[in-house]
Amino acid sequence: MPQIEEAQPKYLQIAHFIRDQILRGDLRPGDEVPSERQLAANWKVSRPTAARSLAALSHQGLVEKLQGSGTYVRSLEVNRRARELYGRARQTGKIYTPGEYAAITSTGWLDAPDHVVEALGLVKDRRAVHRRRVTNNQDGPINLSTSWFAPDVGERAPKLLEPERIQEGTLMYVENVTGRQGSYAEDRMCARQATGEEATDLQLEPGSAVLLVHHVVFDLQDRPLEFAEATYPPHRWAFEQGYPLT
Repeated sequence: MPQIEEAQPKYLQIAHFIRDQILRGDLRPGDEVPSERQLAANWKVSRPTAARSLAALSHQGLVEKLQGSGTYVRSLEVNRRARELYGRARQTGKIYTPGEYAAITSTGWLDAPDHVVEALGLVKDRRAVHRRRVTNNQDGPINLSTSWFAPDVGERAPKLLEPERIQEGTLMYVENVTGRQGSYAEDRMCARQATGEEATDLQLEPGSAVLLVHHVVFDLQDRPLEFAEATYPPHRWAFEQGYPLT
């Protein structure tokens, strides 16, 4: 087991073990996960520690507790594009496929808006590093996205402040320079009308509908590592999910 895993609190070791079972498909949507009593016995921990591990899984959106019944694996909503980009970067060292490219439109330190402050867990210092880009291919804009990082990350990752593209992608670069590894992500999605700036960058008519995705990446210690907000034009709404019918 890697040293960073050993340094984790026991409840996180348990939560991550079950999380990995869920992400591998060993535990499927609707399956019951071990109870507090079973976890306490199997891992030789106290009931409160076992309960805390289930609470961490619930916070990650992986399980839900049904009163008087048990705790069960939830049906997972996955931002497939984010997962594919990250997987490609790990395998090839490049985040985009041939024909795709990002135009960096803005970088630097800003006072983060409230929803970014909340997502990154900023307390005293609202400053954060932002990195805004429009991703394109031969058919035009794919999305408009802005990544945000807390001050401690920004101070250790100087390339985030430069307008040049980062070949391996911002997240993998941040992992490499900080030693913090992305562990899981949470996504929230909604549809709304494009702002004027979004309509211009995505080459849309004013007032067009867009899909907004808020994407938070957590590290192995369950600390937020990156917050990204991506805006997709109507014809790029293809998010796919497979699930069992029984």
